[in-house]
Amino acid sequence: MKSLEDLKKMREEALKKVEMREGGKDYRVVVGMATCGIAAGARPVLNRLVEETADKDYNCTVTQTGCIGMCVYEPIVEVYGKDGEHTTYVKVTPDMASEILSEHIGKGNIIEKYTVEEARKGAGE
Repeated sequence: MKSLEDLKKMREEALKKVEMREGGKDYRVVVGMATCGIAAGARPVLNRLVEETADKDYNCTVTQTGCIGMCVYEPIVEVYGKDGEHTTYVKVTPDMASEILSEHIGKGNIIEKYTVEEARKGAGE
């Protein structure tokens, strides 16, 4: 930090991150960050979601949770809408996370091929 302007910039960035976790947005994006999720690659997914949400000002908060209960499908990202809508995305990569933000959060389009329902169909459940 070299100036008052740098301090103001740092403050704005910190406030943006706090707002993403607590703000009154239309969507809440939750990443499973229990041991199984972390081992499967959830940390880079969470990082991508946080970075892109801050950069592109998506209408969502990004948070993390513990075990979601479907370890075989980790990393898991759940999207909750204000209207009670709930979508579970499974085996999410950082690139998939970007697509979830642009399509689901940005345009309101659920990406069916990434959902737990589609994964279960493919597994014959």
